[in-house]
Parts: sequence; structure tokens; C-alpha cells
Amino acid sequence: MTHQFDALILGAGAAGLLCAAEAGKRGRRAAVLERADRIGKKILISGGGRCNFTNIHCRPENFLGANEHFAKSALARYTPSDFVALVEKHGIPYHEKTLGQLFCDRSAQDITNMLEAECRSAGVQIFLNAKIQEVQHATEFIVRTDSTEFRAPVLVVATGGLSIPKIGATGQGYDLARQFGLNIVKTRPALVPLVLAKKVQSLYGDLAGVSAAVVVATDRQSFREHMLFTHRGLSGPAILQISSYWEKGKPLHMDLAPDRQVTSSIREAKSRNPAAARAAFLGVLPKRFAERWLDLHMPRSWTNRDLDKLERELHDWTLAPADTEGYEKAEVTAGGVDTDELSSKTMESRKVRGLFFIGEVVDVTGHLGGFNFQWAWASAAAAGRAL
Repeated sequence: MTHQFDALILGAGAAGLLCAAEAGKRGRRAAVLERADRIGKKILISGGGRCNFTNIHCRPENFLGANEHFAKSALARYTPSDFVALVEKHGIPYHEKTLGQLFCDRSAQDITNMLEAECRSAGVQIFLNAKIQEVQHATEFIVRTDSTEFRAPVLVVATGGLSIPKIGATGQGYDLARQFGLNIVKTRPALVPLVLAKKVQSLYGDLAGVSAAVVVATDRQSFREHMLFTHRGLSGPAILQISSYWEKGKPLHMDLAPDRQVTSSIREAKSRNPAAARAAFLGVLPKRFAERWLDLHMPRSWTNRDLDKLERELHDWTLAPADTEGYEKAEVTAGGVDTDELSSKTMESRKVRGLFFIGEVVDVTGHLGGFNFQWAWASAAAAGRAL
């Protein structure tokens, strides 16, 4: 059986669904081909099931990629307020959490229902369980699944990245890019917990669940947020953020007491009662972490010289993670289709007319907090309006 459309969109995730709806609104006969048995699987698990669907403070500086300027055009033409207007049009209740993050009040299912309704009203057809066997291109694109052939002059690749393979992530989008001669920036897990070496795990692994406010930095980026100990290493917002910039083999520098003169309270306590110095330190960090720190770094005495050293160490705790937790625990994939290969205005390939790449498959990666969804919406709108 053969189906003819104006545009084929591969992937029924955030980017694919919005792109199809935008194309359909403009009179294009669009079809979405999804290999899974339901749409929006990654949307449904995001934000603890409540979908952090955008961030009101979205700026180009919240994104990384080989070309730091590429995302600016699409982000400027489809803003967080544009997506919020769509959410409000569908009567979806939402709230702002910290740092401009917007979440659904009820569940992420509201967002997938909204996107499905937008597609339906725009005449978009969605084909589930459509496992693609082959893609060809001559005068038009031919996509073959197990039992069906689809044809269209336009093909949009919105297949996502490699993160969270248990819900169906594959490298198909990168394979298609290579098939058509496009370059791929090396991919890696991003927004991902970090694993410490076995020896360091043995020192801190039993602190799993302990959280502390920190500033964590690489040589080119820093974030001020909470860090969380895990059985195997470190997680929490600060670590997830810095993981997108961390390079294997490089150290992380952590300020465990940002903007605080730690030892002043210890000096004051010591002047009253030498035995009180240790007790004063226990108020500096979360108690279990403070006790462990003293077990490992206890000054020989509480001299001024020892306290100066303690102050320095607390503001520059240096760790060299062994690895990340990999794509299984990564929220997104960094790297992807080289943006030099694409039009920043339309997301169309510069080499193959009618071939578009949007969303996570592209070498644009957002910070934690709704920015990757905003890139999905913005790149989808750019392509959908250009088809």
C-alpha cells in the first residue's frame, strides 16, 4: 500500500507533533510516522510526569552546540509566550516553579493531548507502530515500513537522540543524516548524573540522598544549584547542568559554601571553647556530609593555618568523575546533526532540498529547566512554517 502526502514527519515527540500541526494549519497534507505504540513517550515521563514544557527566561545563552549562534533565529520567532498561549488556549492549568520553569498542574498527558488535538484539527494523520525499514530519495522521498510505503516531497526528521533507550530512543536520525551526506557532531549523554571512581564511591556512597547547595564549575562554565549524592556518584540540578560541559578525564571544582566565610564561626567558637570548633563546623554543611568531611579532612588542630586551609578546600573541592551514567540516565543527547549543514531559519538541509532536521537530533542542547522543550517547539515551528 502506498500513501502520498505533502510532508512526512518521522517521530511523534514534542518537535514532530508541533511541526506537523504547524504544517497542517498551512494546508499541507502531513503524516507523522512513529515507531512506538503511542505518541509523546518522552513528554509523558518528563518533569516527574508533569512536563516542564518551557522556561520563561529562555535565552540563547541557555543552549550549547558547536555553533552557539544557530538557535537564535528559531528561538526569537517562537518564544515561550507563544507556547504558553497554546497551553492556555487548551485550558491546561500550569504553574511556575523556581527559575522560570513552567509545569503542568495535573500531568504531562495534558501536553500530549493538546498536541494530538492540534494535529487532528489540522488534518494531520498519525501512524503508530511504523517501524521504518528504508528511506530513499529521487524526485521525492520514499519511506518504507514493514507493510506500507509513504511518499512526499518533504521529509522532516524529528526522531530525537539516544537518551533513555528503554522508551525507544535510537540513532536512526543520525543514520539518515549520514545517508544523505550530512556531518554529525559527536554525540554524548547530557543532563546526566556523574559516576565517581570506586575508591571515591567508597568514601561518599553511603551519603546517597544528602543534598547541598553548591557552585560547580568546569574550566568554561559554572552553575549554582543543588548537588545530590547517589550510591554511585553525584546528581542533582547542579551536576546535571555541568555534565553537559564536562569532559571525561577533567576535574570538577565545587564551592561547597558559596558566598560564605565558613571559618569565621569556627574561630569565634574556638575562642570561647576549643572543643566547640568541631560543633561549629557541623552547621556549615548538611550534618552527615559535614561529619564525613571532618572524618576525611579533620585539621590536626584548629590553628589559624589549619582553618585557612579548610576554608580553601571547602571553596574548591576538586573531584575527577570517572564517567557519566550514560544514555540510560541522560535527559538529552548533546551533539547531533551539524548545524552548519542546516538553515537556521527553516532547519532545512543545505545539501538536500526538502530534508529537515528538528529537535534533539540537531546539535543544539539546552540547559536543565524546560529549555530543551523550548528548542523542540521553536525548531518545529521554524520547519513547519517553511514546508
